[in-house]
Amino acid sequence: MNATIRTAIATALVLGVAGGPAVAHSAPPPPSASTAVGAPAARTGPTAPTAPTAPTIATPPDAVALRAALAGVGAGGKDATAALVRVGGASGGWRGAAGVADVRTGRAALEQGRFRAGSVTKTFTAAVVLQLAAEGRVDLDAPVRRYLPAAFPEAFKADPTVRQLLNHTSGIRAADGPGDSFEAQWEHRFDVTDPREQIANALAKGQEFDPGEAQHYLNINYTVLGVLIEKVTGTSYESSVAQRILRPLGLGGTSFPGRTQTRIQGPHNHGYQAVPRPDGTRELRDVSVWNSSDRWAAGDIISTTADLERFTVALFSGRIVPRARLEEMFTVPAVDDFVTGKKAVLTAGMSRIVLPDGTEAWGKTGGRHGYTTGMGATRDLSRTLVYSVNSTDAKGPDTNPVALGVVMAAFTE
Repeated sequence: MNATIRTAIATALVLGVAGGPAVAHSAPPPPSASTAVGAPAARTGPTAPTAPTAPTIATPPDAVALRAALAGVGAGGKDATAALVRVGGASGGWRGAAGVADVRTGRAALEQGRFRAGSVTKTFTAAVVLQLAAEGRVDLDAPVRRYLPAAFPEAFKADPTVRQLLNHTSGIRAADGPGDSFEAQWEHRFDVTDPREQIANALAKGQEFDPGEAQHYLNINYTVLGVLIEKVTGTSYESSVAQRILRPLGLGGTSFPGRTQTRIQGPHNHGYQAVPRPDGTRELRDVSVWNSSDRWAAGDIISTTADLERFTVALFSGRIVPRARLEEMFTVPAVDDFVTGKKAVLTAGMSRIVLPDGTEAWGKTGGRHGYTTGMGATRDLSRTLVYSVNSTDAKGPDTNPVALGVVMAAFTE
Protein backbone atom coordinates (compact mmCIF):
# COMPACT_ATOMS: atom_id res chain seq x y z
CA MET A 1 0.00 0.00 0.00
CA ASN A 2 1.64 3.24 -1.06
CA ALA A 3 2.00 6.19 1.30
CA THR A 4 -0.30 8.43 -0.76
CA ILE A 5 -3.28 6.10 -0.41
CA ARG A 6 -2.56 5.54 3.30
CA THR A 7 -2.42 9.29 3.94
CA ALA A 8 -5.64 9.90 1.99
CA ILE A 9 -7.57 7.35 4.01
CA ALA A 10 -6.09 8.45 7.34
CA THR A 11 -7.02 12.07 6.67
CA ALA A 12 -10.56 11.12 5.69
CA LEU A 13 -11.05 9.03 8.83
CA VAL A 14 -9.88 11.88 11.06
CA LEU A 15 -12.46 14.13 9.38
CA GLY A 16 -15.23 11.74 10.31
CA VAL A 17 -15.61 9.44 7.29
CA ALA A 18 -16.65 6.09 6.90
CA GLY A 19 -13.56 7.12 8.73
CA GLY A 20 -8.70 -14.92 17.22
CA PRO A 21 -9.58 -16.74 14.02
CA ALA A 22 -11.22 -14.88 11.19
CA VAL A 23 -13.85 -16.66 9.12
CA ALA A 24 -14.84 -15.78 5.56
CA HIS A 25 -18.52 -15.73 4.62
CA SER A 26 -20.45 -15.24 1.41
CA ALA A 27 -22.64 -12.14 1.15
CA PRO A 28 -25.69 -11.88 -1.10
CA PRO A 29 -26.08 -8.98 -3.50
CA PRO A 30 -27.65 -5.87 -1.90
CA PRO A 31 -31.44 -5.59 -2.07
CA SER A 32 -32.90 -3.31 -4.70
CA ALA A 33 -36.22 -2.42 -3.05
CA SER A 34 -37.11 1.24 -3.41
CA THR A 35 -39.65 1.74 -0.63
CA ALA A 36 -38.31 3.68 2.34
CA VAL A 37 -38.96 2.25 5.79
CA GLY A 38 -40.77 4.43 8.28
CA ALA A 39 -42.53 6.42 5.52
CA PRO A 40 -45.59 5.79 3.33
CA ALA A 41 -44.68 3.74 0.26
CA ALA A 42 -46.67 6.02 -2.01
CA ARG A 43 -44.27 8.89 -1.33
CA THR A 44 -41.34 6.97 -2.74
CA GLY A 45 -42.55 5.34 -5.93
CA PRO A 46 -40.74 2.83 -8.13
CA THR A 47 -37.16 3.27 -9.17
CA ALA A 48 -36.57 3.72 -12.89
CA PRO A 49 -34.56 0.88 -14.47
CA THR A 50 -30.94 1.66 -15.16
CA ALA A 51 -28.39 0.06 -17.43
CA PRO A 52 -26.01 -2.30 -15.62
CA THR A 53 -22.62 -0.85 -14.86
CA ALA A 54 -19.35 -2.39 -13.79
CA PRO A 55 -19.07 -2.60 -9.99
CA THR A 56 -16.75 -0.12 -8.32
CA ILE A 57 -14.97 -3.00 -6.57
CA ALA A 58 -15.31 -6.35 -8.33
CA THR A 59 -12.87 -8.52 -6.37
CA PRO A 60 -13.66 -10.43 -3.16
CA PRO A 61 -12.39 -8.98 0.13
CA ASP A 62 -8.68 -9.59 0.74
CA ALA A 63 -8.84 -11.98 3.70
CA VAL A 64 -5.06 -12.03 4.15
CA ALA A 65 -4.85 -8.24 4.39
CA LEU A 66 -7.85 -8.08 6.74
CA ARG A 67 -6.38 -10.70 9.06
CA ALA A 68 -3.08 -8.81 9.04
CA ALA A 69 -4.88 -5.60 10.00
CA LEU A 70 -6.16 -7.32 13.15
CA ALA A 71 -2.80 -8.79 14.16
CA GLY A 72 -1.61 -7.58 17.54
CA VAL A 73 -5.07 -6.68 18.83
CA GLY A 74 -5.57 -7.89 22.39
CA ALA A 75 -5.05 -7.26 26.09
CA GLY A 76 -1.43 -6.29 25.51
CA GLY A 77 -2.08 -4.47 22.26
CA LYS A 78 -0.71 -0.96 21.99
CA ASP A 79 -3.58 0.46 19.94
CA ALA A 80 -6.63 -1.74 20.55
CA THR A 81 -7.88 -4.42 22.93
CA ALA A 82 -10.55 -5.79 20.57
CA ALA A 83 -11.79 -5.38 17.02
CA LEU A 84 -14.88 -6.51 15.09
CA VAL A 85 -15.07 -6.31 11.28
CA ARG A 86 -17.74 -7.05 8.67
CA VAL A 87 -16.96 -6.59 4.98
CA GLY A 88 -19.69 -7.22 2.42
CA GLY A 89 -20.79 -6.54 -1.11
CA ALA A 90 -21.83 -8.28 -4.31
CA SER A 91 -18.48 -10.07 -4.66
CA GLY A 92 -18.54 -11.70 -1.24
CA GLY A 93 -18.09 -10.99 2.44
CA TRP A 94 -15.64 -11.43 5.28
CA ARG A 95 -16.07 -11.31 9.03
CA GLY A 96 -13.46 -11.25 11.73
CA ALA A 97 -13.07 -10.69 15.45
CA ALA A 98 -9.86 -10.29 17.42
CA GLY A 99 -8.73 -9.46 20.93
CA VAL A 100 -10.47 -9.72 24.28
CA ALA A 101 -13.80 -8.70 25.72
CA ASP A 102 -12.21 -8.00 29.11
CA VAL A 103 -8.50 -7.48 29.80
CA ARG A 104 -8.88 -8.82 33.36
CA THR A 105 -10.23 -12.22 32.35
CA GLY A 106 -8.77 -12.51 28.86
CA ARG A 107 -12.17 -13.65 27.57
CA ALA A 108 -12.29 -13.65 23.75
CA ALA A 109 -13.89 -10.70 22.01
CA LEU A 110 -17.60 -11.11 21.25
CA GLU A 111 -18.23 -10.93 17.50
CA GLN A 112 -21.85 -9.89 18.13
CA GLY A 113 -20.95 -7.57 21.00
CA ARG A 114 -22.54 -4.13 21.32
CA PHE A 115 -20.50 -0.94 21.35
CA ARG A 116 -20.78 2.82 21.51
CA ALA A 117 -20.88 3.98 17.89
CA GLY A 118 -20.34 7.68 18.58
CA SER A 119 -20.93 10.02 15.65
CA VAL A 120 -22.38 7.25 13.48
CA THR A 121 -25.50 8.48 15.31
CA LYS A 122 -25.48 11.49 12.97
CA THR A 123 -26.32 9.28 9.98
CA PHE A 124 -29.45 8.05 11.75
CA THR A 125 -30.40 11.60 12.74
CA ALA A 126 -29.91 12.88 9.19
CA ALA A 127 -31.99 10.00 7.81
CA VAL A 128 -34.96 10.91 10.03
CA VAL A 129 -34.75 14.59 9.05
CA LEU A 130 -34.67 13.63 5.36
CA GLN A 131 -37.68 11.35 5.85
CA LEU A 132 -39.56 14.29 7.36
CA ALA A 133 -38.52 16.40 4.37
CA ALA A 134 -39.82 13.71 2.00
CA GLU A 135 -43.14 13.77 3.87
CA GLY A 136 -43.39 17.54 3.46
CA ARG A 137 -43.09 18.16 7.21
CA VAL A 138 -39.67 19.85 7.06
CA ASP A 139 -38.39 22.28 4.43
CA LEU A 140 -34.61 21.90 4.14
CA ASP A 141 -34.28 25.45 2.83
CA ALA A 142 -36.32 26.96 5.65
CA PRO A 143 -34.58 28.72 8.54
CA VAL A 144 -34.31 26.54 11.63
CA ARG A 145 -35.92 29.42 13.53
CA ARG A 146 -39.22 28.58 11.81
CA TYR A 147 -39.38 25.27 13.69
CA LEU A 148 -37.62 26.30 16.90
CA PRO A 149 -38.43 30.00 17.41
CA ALA A 150 -37.96 29.85 21.17
CA ALA A 151 -34.48 28.36 20.86
CA PHE A 152 -33.07 31.15 18.69
CA PRO A 153 -32.83 34.45 20.58
CA GLU A 154 -33.13 37.74 18.71
CA ALA A 155 -29.52 38.47 19.62
CA PHE A 156 -28.43 35.59 17.37
CA LYS A 157 -28.52 37.42 14.05
CA ALA A 158 -27.64 34.52 11.73
CA ASP A 159 -30.46 32.47 10.23
CA PRO A 160 -29.13 29.02 9.26
CA THR A 161 -31.34 26.59 7.36
CA VAL A 162 -32.11 22.97 8.16
CA ARG A 163 -29.85 21.89 5.28
CA GLN A 164 -26.98 23.91 6.73
CA LEU A 165 -27.33 22.06 10.03
CA LEU A 166 -27.26 18.75 8.16
CA ASN A 167 -24.03 19.54 6.28
CA HIS A 168 -22.31 21.50 9.07
CA THR A 169 -22.36 24.88 7.31
CA SER A 170 -24.64 26.61 9.87
CA GLY A 171 -21.99 28.79 11.49
CA ILE A 172 -23.26 27.91 14.99
CA ARG A 173 -20.44 27.68 17.52
CA ALA A 174 -19.76 24.66 19.73
CA ALA A 175 -21.31 24.49 23.17
CA ASP A 176 -19.02 24.58 26.21
CA GLY A 177 -17.97 21.29 27.81
CA PRO A 178 -15.69 20.03 30.60
CA GLY A 179 -12.55 20.33 28.44
CA ASP A 180 -10.71 18.37 25.78
CA SER A 181 -8.38 16.32 27.99
CA PHE A 182 -9.30 12.78 28.92
CA GLU A 183 -8.94 13.44 32.64
CA ALA A 184 -11.26 16.44 32.46
CA GLN A 185 -13.90 14.38 30.68
CA TRP A 186 -13.35 11.42 33.01
CA GLU A 187 -14.17 13.61 36.02
CA HIS A 188 -17.48 14.56 34.40
CA ARG A 189 -18.36 11.16 32.92
CA PHE A 190 -21.59 10.86 34.92
CA ASP A 191 -22.85 14.38 34.21
CA VAL A 192 -26.33 14.60 32.67
CA THR A 193 -26.54 17.21 29.92
CA ASP A 194 -29.69 18.92 28.65
CA PRO A 195 -29.58 19.48 24.86
CA ARG A 196 -31.61 22.68 25.10
CA GLU A 197 -29.11 24.11 27.55
CA GLN A 198 -26.32 23.21 25.13
CA ILE A 199 -28.12 25.02 22.31
CA ALA A 200 -28.67 28.11 24.47
CA ASN A 201 -25.01 28.12 25.47
CA ALA A 202 -23.85 27.85 21.85
CA LEU A 203 -26.18 30.48 20.43
CA ALA A 204 -25.27 32.97 23.18
CA LYS A 205 -21.76 33.11 21.69
CA GLY A 206 -22.94 34.48 18.36
CA GLN A 207 -22.13 33.02 14.96
CA GLU A 208 -18.73 31.66 13.97
CA PHE A 209 -19.23 32.54 10.29
CA ASP A 210 -22.13 33.42 8.03
CA PRO A 211 -24.32 30.38 7.29
CA GLY A 212 -23.29 28.60 4.11
CA GLU A 213 -19.83 30.20 3.88
CA ALA A 214 -17.76 27.34 5.35
CA GLN A 215 -18.05 23.87 6.85
CA HIS A 216 -17.20 23.14 10.49
CA TYR A 217 -17.89 19.68 11.86
CA LEU A 218 -19.54 20.25 15.25
CA ASN A 219 -21.93 18.18 17.35
CA ILE A 220 -24.11 21.19 18.07
CA ASN A 221 -25.62 21.04 14.56
CA TYR A 222 -27.05 17.61 15.26
CA THR A 223 -28.11 18.51 18.79
CA VAL A 224 -30.31 21.19 17.22
CA LEU A 225 -31.61 18.64 14.69
CA GLY A 226 -32.52 16.27 17.53
CA VAL A 227 -34.66 18.98 19.13
CA LEU A 228 -36.15 19.83 15.73
CA ILE A 229 -37.17 16.18 15.24
CA GLU A 230 -38.92 16.23 18.61
CA LYS A 231 -40.75 19.46 17.81
CA VAL A 232 -41.97 18.28 14.38
CA THR A 233 -42.93 14.72 15.36
CA GLY A 234 -44.27 15.38 18.85
CA THR A 235 -42.31 12.38 20.15
CA SER A 236 -38.87 11.95 21.66
CA TYR A 237 -35.85 11.80 19.38
CA GLU A 238 -35.17 8.24 20.47
CA SER A 239 -38.74 7.16 19.73
CA SER A 240 -38.63 8.72 16.27
CA VAL A 241 -35.47 6.82 15.31
CA ALA A 242 -36.85 3.60 16.75
CA GLN A 243 -40.20 3.91 14.96
CA ARG A 244 -38.75 4.99 11.63
CA ILE A 245 -35.54 2.96 11.39
CA LEU A 246 -34.71 0.51 14.17
CA ARG A 247 -37.97 -1.46 14.32
CA PRO A 248 -38.71 -1.53 10.55
CA LEU A 249 -35.20 -2.84 9.84
CA GLY A 250 -35.15 -5.22 12.81
CA LEU A 251 -32.07 -3.63 14.39
CA GLY A 252 -32.49 -5.37 17.72
CA GLY A 253 -28.94 -4.70 18.89
CA THR A 254 -29.18 -0.95 18.39
CA SER A 255 -30.40 1.40 21.09
CA PHE A 256 -30.03 4.78 22.74
CA PRO A 257 -28.91 4.88 26.38
CA GLY A 258 -31.06 7.88 27.25
CA ARG A 259 -30.03 10.68 29.55
CA THR A 260 -29.44 8.58 32.67
CA GLN A 261 -28.25 5.18 31.41
CA THR A 262 -24.49 4.81 31.81
CA ARG A 263 -23.98 1.12 30.97
CA ILE A 264 -24.02 -0.70 27.65
CA GLN A 265 -27.00 -3.02 27.94
CA GLY A 266 -26.37 -6.54 26.65
CA PRO A 267 -23.16 -8.41 25.75
CA HIS A 268 -20.27 -6.10 24.87
CA ASN A 269 -16.52 -5.81 24.72
CA HIS A 270 -15.18 -3.46 27.37
CA GLY A 271 -13.61 -0.22 26.21
CA TYR A 272 -10.34 1.07 27.66
CA GLN A 273 -8.33 4.29 27.64
CA ALA A 274 -4.55 4.09 27.96
CA VAL A 275 -3.54 6.49 30.75
CA PRO A 276 0.19 7.13 31.32
CA ARG A 277 1.66 6.55 34.78
CA PRO A 278 4.53 8.55 36.29
CA ASP A 279 6.90 5.58 35.88
CA GLY A 280 6.40 5.51 32.10
CA THR A 281 4.05 2.53 32.05
CA ARG A 282 0.37 2.84 31.24
CA GLU A 283 -2.91 1.96 32.88
CA LEU A 284 -5.76 0.58 30.79
CA ARG A 285 -8.68 2.30 32.47
CA ASP A 286 -12.11 0.76 31.83
CA VAL A 287 -14.27 3.47 30.25
CA SER A 288 -17.25 1.30 29.31
CA VAL A 289 -19.53 2.97 31.87
CA TRP A 290 -20.17 6.57 30.81
CA ASN A 291 -23.06 8.98 30.43
CA SER A 292 -23.34 10.05 26.77
CA SER A 293 -26.12 12.61 27.11
CA ASP A 294 -23.73 15.38 26.07
CA ARG A 295 -23.61 13.74 22.60
CA TRP A 296 -27.31 12.72 22.32
CA ALA A 297 -28.55 13.03 18.68
CA ALA A 298 -24.96 13.69 17.60
CA GLY A 299 -23.29 10.64 19.10
CA ASP A 300 -24.82 8.41 21.77
CA ILE A 301 -26.10 5.41 19.79
CA ILE A 302 -25.15 1.84 20.77
CA SER A 303 -25.11 -0.81 18.05
CA THR A 304 -23.54 -3.95 16.57
CA THR A 305 -21.61 -4.55 13.36
CA ALA A 306 -24.44 -6.70 11.98
CA ASP A 307 -27.00 -3.96 12.62
CA LEU A 308 -24.85 -1.24 11.09
CA GLU A 309 -24.20 -3.39 8.03
CA ARG A 310 -27.95 -3.90 7.56
CA PHE A 311 -28.55 -0.17 8.07
CA THR A 312 -25.85 0.75 5.53
CA VAL A 313 -27.26 -1.53 2.83
CA ALA A 314 -30.83 -0.34 3.44
CA LEU A 315 -29.78 3.31 3.43
CA PHE A 316 -27.76 3.16 0.22
CA SER A 317 -30.53 1.11 -1.43
CA GLY A 318 -33.11 3.86 -0.86
CA ARG A 319 -35.09 1.82 1.65
CA ILE A 320 -34.75 4.33 4.50
CA VAL A 321 -34.65 7.71 2.77
CA PRO A 322 -36.47 8.01 -0.58
CA ARG A 323 -33.93 8.28 -3.39
CA ALA A 324 -34.74 11.89 -4.29
CA ARG A 325 -33.91 12.99 -0.75
CA LEU A 326 -31.06 10.51 -0.40
CA GLU A 327 -28.99 12.71 -2.73
CA GLU A 328 -28.46 15.07 0.21
CA MET A 329 -26.32 12.37 1.81
CA PHE A 330 -24.12 12.19 -1.28
CA THR A 331 -23.82 15.94 -1.88
CA VAL A 332 -20.80 17.84 -0.56
CA PRO A 333 -21.33 21.62 -0.33
CA ALA A 334 -18.97 23.74 -2.46
CA VAL A 335 -17.23 25.43 0.48
CA ASP A 336 -13.97 25.08 2.37
CA ASP A 337 -13.44 23.51 5.77
CA PHE A 338 -13.38 26.27 8.41
CA VAL A 339 -10.46 24.72 10.32
CA THR A 340 -8.20 23.31 7.61
CA GLY A 341 -9.04 25.56 4.66
CA LYS A 342 -9.29 22.46 2.45
CA LYS A 343 -12.32 21.54 0.36
CA ALA A 344 -15.29 20.29 2.35
CA VAL A 345 -15.93 16.53 2.45
CA LEU A 346 -18.95 16.25 4.75
CA THR A 347 -22.51 15.74 3.54
CA ALA A 348 -25.84 15.39 5.34
CA GLY A 349 -24.91 12.70 7.84
CA MET A 350 -21.96 11.21 5.98
CA SER A 351 -18.65 12.05 4.31
CA ARG A 352 -16.78 11.26 1.12
CA ILE A 353 -13.40 9.64 0.53
CA VAL A 354 -11.88 9.73 -2.93
CA LEU A 355 -8.82 7.51 -3.16
CA PRO A 356 -5.93 8.26 -5.52
CA ASP A 357 -7.10 5.44 -7.81
CA GLY A 358 -10.48 7.19 -8.16
CA THR A 359 -12.44 4.84 -5.88
CA GLU A 360 -15.10 6.81 -4.04
CA ALA A 361 -16.55 5.67 -0.72
CA TRP A 362 -19.13 7.22 1.57
CA GLY A 363 -19.82 6.70 5.23
CA LYS A 364 -19.33 7.84 8.81
CA THR A 365 -16.95 7.23 11.67
CA GLY A 366 -17.49 7.76 15.36
CA GLY A 367 -15.39 7.81 18.49
CA ARG A 368 -16.28 7.49 22.15
CA HIS A 369 -13.68 6.75 24.81
CA GLY A 370 -12.81 3.08 24.38
CA TYR A 371 -14.59 2.70 21.02
CA THR A 372 -13.78 3.68 17.44
CA THR A 373 -16.48 2.83 14.89
CA GLY A 374 -16.84 3.12 11.14
CA MET A 375 -19.50 2.26 8.58
CA GLY A 376 -19.44 2.94 4.86
CA ALA A 377 -19.67 1.65 1.32
CA THR A 378 -19.17 2.40 -2.32
CA ARG A 379 -22.34 3.96 -3.66
CA ASP A 380 -23.19 0.87 -5.71
CA LEU A 381 -22.74 -1.34 -2.62
CA SER A 382 -20.13 -3.44 -4.38
CA ARG A 383 -18.17 -3.10 -1.12
CA THR A 384 -19.47 -2.37 2.38
CA LEU A 385 -17.56 -2.11 5.64
CA VAL A 386 -18.45 -1.86 9.31
CA TYR A 387 -15.91 -2.04 12.10
CA SER A 388 -15.70 -1.50 15.83
CA VAL A 389 -12.21 -1.12 17.24
CA ASN A 390 -11.74 -0.89 20.99
CA SER A 391 -9.15 1.83 20.66
CA THR A 392 -6.96 2.69 23.64
CA ASP A 393 -7.03 6.37 22.56
CA ALA A 394 -10.30 6.70 20.67
CA LYS A 395 -10.51 10.49 21.00
CA GLY A 396 -6.87 11.12 20.16
CA PRO A 397 -5.80 13.35 17.25
CA ASP A 398 -4.49 10.51 15.07
CA THR A 399 -6.29 7.76 13.21
CA ASN A 400 -6.26 4.45 15.07
CA PRO A 401 -3.75 2.22 13.20
CA VAL A 402 -5.99 -0.85 13.42
CA ALA A 403 -8.99 1.02 11.98
CA LEU A 404 -6.80 2.49 9.26
CA GLY A 405 -5.46 -0.95 8.33
CA VAL A 406 -8.99 -2.37 8.16
CA VAL A 407 -10.24 0.42 5.88
CA MET A 408 -7.23 0.09 3.56
CA ALA A 409 -7.68 -3.66 3.33
CA ALA A 410 -11.40 -3.35 2.66
CA PHE A 411 -11.50 -0.57 0.06
CA THR A 412 -8.33 -1.00 -1.99
CA GLU A 413 -7.83 -3.74 -4.53
